[in-house]
Amino acid sequence: MLMTRYTIEDIKDEARHLVEQGKVDKQQRIYTLCQYLPSGEWCCIETELERNDFLLRDFIADLIPMQDWTSD
Repeated sequence: MLMTRYTIEDIKDEARHLVEQGKVDKQQRIYTLCQYLPSGEWCCIETELERNDFLLRDFIADLIPMQDWTSD
């Protein structure tokens, strides 16, 4: 079985995309992402999160901090 290597930037991009789609909220826990990412690769994703000092109980907002917003 071929597994994709997820970088922390890949995980952040996917989380940001899911928030933008309204599938998850920034106030949900990071472990919520496991519903949307490939289950067979979750252990690799979890390892990458831990290597970058993120815990599954952290908020998605911690993973994708507020971006610079331009004023209207």
